[in-house]
Amino acid sequence: MSLKTVGSALARSLLTQGRRSSPRGNRLATTCCGSAKGKQGCDGKTKEQSCGGGSVGSGDVGAGPSSDPSHRAAPVGGNKKAEEPVGAPGVSGVRGRSYFTKAAPSDQRSYMWARYHEMKRLVHDLIPPGACGILNPSTIYANNEVSLAEVDIYGFDYDYTLALYSNALHSMIYNAARGFLVDHFKYPQGIRKYEYIPNFAARGLHYDIQKGLLMKIDAFHYIQPGTVYRGLSPVPDEEVLELYGGTFHIPLEQDSGFYGKGPRVKQFMDIFSIPEMTLMAVANDFFITNNIDYDPVHLYKDVTEAVGMVHLKGYMYKWIMQDLGKKYILRGEETDAVLHKLVDQGKKLFLITNSPFAFVDKGMTHMVGKNWREFFDVVIVQADKPHFFTDCVKPFRRLDCDGALRWDKIKSLEKGQIYKQGNLFDFLKLTGWRGTKVLYFGDHLYSDLADLTLRHGWRTAAIVPELEQETKIVSTSRYSTSLTWMQALTGLLEQLQTHQDPASKEVFQEWKKEREELRIIAKNLFNPQFGSIFRTCHNPTYFSRRLCRFSDLYMASLSCLLNYDSNFTFYPRRTPLQHEAPLWMDQLCTGCRKTPHLEEMSTIR
Repeated sequence: MSLKTVGSALARSLLTQGRRSSPRGNRLATTCCGSAKGKQGCDGKTKEQSCGGGSVGSGDVGAGPSSDPSHRAAPVGGNKKAEEPVGAPGVSGVRGRSYFTKAAPSDQRSYMWARYHEMKRLVHDLIPPGACGILNPSTIYANNEVSLAEVDIYGFDYDYTLALYSNALHSMIYNAARGFLVDHFKYPQGIRKYEYIPNFAARGLHYDIQKGLLMKIDAFHYIQPGTVYRGLSPVPDEEVLELYGGTFHIPLEQDSGFYGKGPRVKQFMDIFSIPEMTLMAVANDFFITNNIDYDPVHLYKDVTEAVGMVHLKGYMYKWIMQDLGKKYILRGEETDAVLHKLVDQGKKLFLITNSPFAFVDKGMTHMVGKNWREFFDVVIVQADKPHFFTDCVKPFRRLDCDGALRWDKIKSLEKGQIYKQGNLFDFLKLTGWRGTKVLYFGDHLYSDLADLTLRHGWRTAAIVPELEQETKIVSTSRYSTSLTWMQALTGLLEQLQTHQDPASKEVFQEWKKEREELRIIAKNLFNPQFGSIFRTCHNPTYFSRRLCRFSDLYMASLSCLLNYDSNFTFYPRRTPLQHEAPLWMDQLCTGCRKTPHLEEMSTIR
């Protein structure tokens, strides 16, 4: 049974209970399972026992009994309404209840916990063993409908797209940048004692440059509580509120530019930035723990420049070219298979990368063979993305077979040749490759994909290597059951919140505490410091929202294409909006009955 099937079953069960609890369809009131006096109800009690009058809050699923008939709704307009005969067709024989109440059943605490255990049993029964391991890490996910039959041209970035790298590269970048920070920028020698921490940072985090804080922000520009770090230590939520004027909100439109870079806040969007974030945290931690006064702005600039030196001086390129085996480059044979498949299908291919030719040539030769250039109709290196997509000034220059620049004017882009720099506007003129017949793959949402989808209408596909591990975690029984129960518990909080008596409020506090513990458990399964790169509690992350905006498709690796034929159409899931029917997993228990039904509104007024 799939999670969607489980979700639909749980939704039906909740709605069925709601129908049983109301004389008018989905409304929430006590109900009788029998229709004749003296007949046993669903709980084994007689009708008189199970039909006691009472008041029920919004969203109660089968509310408990109350012996006080005074909380029944008064007839609209003061006119007494004739009682319906018990057992009449379509009528339960129960009078309408008022929507809000502070009155409690005789033992309100027992009633609340009975509802809790009833919901927990329901969740447990509807998730059979084996229902959770349904996600395939090799799936291609769609944000927008894309038909591969309409795609004639495939474009690629190189790093983390055609070539996937192992995590061993991160520690090498960190160690080299740490050395530059100490030797070139004269930072204290004590920083050398900090080794690389592989699982500290995650892609998509934001860094407050002036405050020296690393944090995770959701799609609505709010900081996720518990994910703010100064150095290697978490910052208490109370201190975060104080630092940001009593709110978790960050006005990113003021503090950060379109590409995630700003005078106050920087977003780290590519995988190469993970060692940079770690070194940033380590340097901050050293100064803080040793009580050394420092300016976080200077530290940010120095660390950024130190990491940049690793790339500019070519260290990373040398490491990879010296060891092209499994230590650094992964799944090269899969890249070879993808390129062969596309060429055999008659597709045109092109490569646009910021990496130098010698580096790309070495890697592609390792993965595909010496004739790798025969697969591509156009190859462009050192393109200087994202400026390649916005700048119409830089011309293309051709490289000879030794990588030396030629001086001839470029009037056409020829197969087998290597070109440097250039710009997209000249590229479009010379190739005529426009619109939705082009699908471009890249790993950086800003540098690779944003301008192409927003300005030029190309189809875009994001490579997100973290997706493979995250889908494995999501498919575990522990995560799925925790998530489903957390959603069900949230539904109880929402539906029963109109009970305002002291006993109910105490129960609510216990439930909220458990809900927070469930959130922490779910977060720690991905990353103990920052959690999933796609979720902040219940909201999408800022990274996730940009992923949905700038990519039509996303996948763990380019090899996912091998699972689909050339005419396959990708369809996005129709996830419900908040006001739509709760038929999917994420809205099983919440959003069902957020407001009173229309007939009950008259009672409230």
